[in-house]
Amino acid sequence: MPETGYPYRSKKTDDICDDVCGEASRAALSMSKRLRCALRWFDLKALLLLLIGVPILIFVIHVHGQKFTYFLRPLWESPPKPFRTMPHYHHENVSMENLCKLHGWGIREIPRRVFDAVLFSNELDILEVRWNELSPYVSEFILLESNSTFTGLKKPLFFASNRRFKFVESRLTYGTGESFVEESYQRVALDQLIRIAGISDDLLIMSDVDEIPSGHTINLLRWCDDIPEMLHLQMRNYLYSFEFYVDDDSWRASIHRYRDGKTRYAHFRQTDDLLADSGWHCSFCFRHISEFIFKMKAYSHVDRVRFSYYLSPSRIQDVICHGADLFDMLPEEYTFQKIIAKLGPIPSSYSAVNLPSYLIQNADRTDTFSRELQAKVAE
Repeated sequence: MPETGYPYRSKKTDDICDDVCGEASRAALSMSKRLRCALRWFDLKALLLLLIGVPILIFVIHVHGQKFTYFLRPLWESPPKPFRTMPHYHHENVSMENLCKLHGWGIREIPRRVFDAVLFSNELDILEVRWNELSPYVSEFILLESNSTFTGLKKPLFFASNRRFKFVESRLTYGTGESFVEESYQRVALDQLIRIAGISDDLLIMSDVDEIPSGHTINLLRWCDDIPEMLHLQMRNYLYSFEFYVDDDSWRASIHRYRDGKTRYAHFRQTDDLLADSGWHCSFCFRHISEFIFKMKAYSHVDRVRFSYYLSPSRIQDVICHGADLFDMLPEEYTFQKIIAKLGPIPSSYSAVNLPSYLIQNADRTDTFSRELQAKVAE
């Protein structure tokens, strides 16, 4: 029996922590004893795993976190409303009257005028392909160039110093701007330039330089009557060159029946109507590595350059030759099926059918470029 006045304790205690963790001695604890007391409840292996695992996890998230976000995109973002895709009929041996009839439209006595307006950065080669494709059908070309990029970097006026497009000079309305940092401001300035060009009840093409409507599509729309007020153009997506075909999901290019005071230049979804197979979107299609680097630092998605080594010329050369992603990103899709289907490099295409005619007519120039590229890779 315990003596009166002394509490009986049948549970065995830890001598160290019993001595140092009591109320009476708490104030006198040394740092080492406090630490020993605190750690007695931790398993050593679990603690080591925590100390090593957490930094590794943080590093992996820092390097690959964007990939996790894009892969899980179907869980947190729903796909946009589908377009009403309109069938597109074309053959060079079919009359325009019959083509218009197949689309449910009438035919005009004279074709509408067509205005082609673009914001220009440094895409001289792809602009040459675009203007040669559209030249027989466009009444007025409009080009706005700024002395700064969308990210605020100063840039030369590339077009002003490379006026090599003599075949459009008589139909060209050219303008320059000062420090248009935001893309939306440039598009407002382009609206003003379009009005200066003399547009009225005409057709207006709204697309980036590398979104090229096919000539026969524009010819169809200028000859047919009762076409929609606004119409998006479905385009085949290519990356780096017309060798790497991606998909046919490009839709931002559009054509409008211009209405003064109502039509505004834009590059977002403006209608649900989409005309199938209407051209080509060749993204990052440049001849020189320096042009790739410039665009990576200049365009509106500059946040994708997460590490400085992304801008290494040797890395960029290797990436584009293998059809991989410049920004080491996963496909931007809304379903797991499409994400998985597009994983990995883009396979090369061996077809040069149904490409812009100017490319085929100047195949010797592209072959020369290919030989130069192969020589660089061999080095």
